[in-house]
Amino acid sequence: MKAFRLDELEAERADNDGAYLQFLRERNMSVGLYALDAGQIDPQLPHRQDEVYFVVSGRASITVGEETTTVARGSVVYVPAGIPHRFHHITEDLKVMVVFSPPES
Repeated sequence: MKAFRLDELEAERADNDGAYLQFLRERNMSVGLYALDAGQIDPQLPHRQDEVYFVVSGRASITVGEETTTVARGSVVYVPAGIPHRFHHITEDLKVMVVFSPPES
């Protein structure tokens, strides 16, 4: 078993001065923590993997392809591989758990 604590993952992510921390990588999936501050621009580009976002905290909008929705703590969003997407209008610091399948390359 591998078990993680969100507060420890967040501290490690912050210590590495990055918006993203991959903390689990297995044969068929990878999982990471992504964080954006209120007002920040989300620079990500489409990925070659399917992904699921679980919003741990914060509030923002996300656009996936041509669809836009508001997300907050507890929201779950699926993004198919290759589809443009980004968080925007981030009104509260955003922390998101990201699951990639297959693993992010």
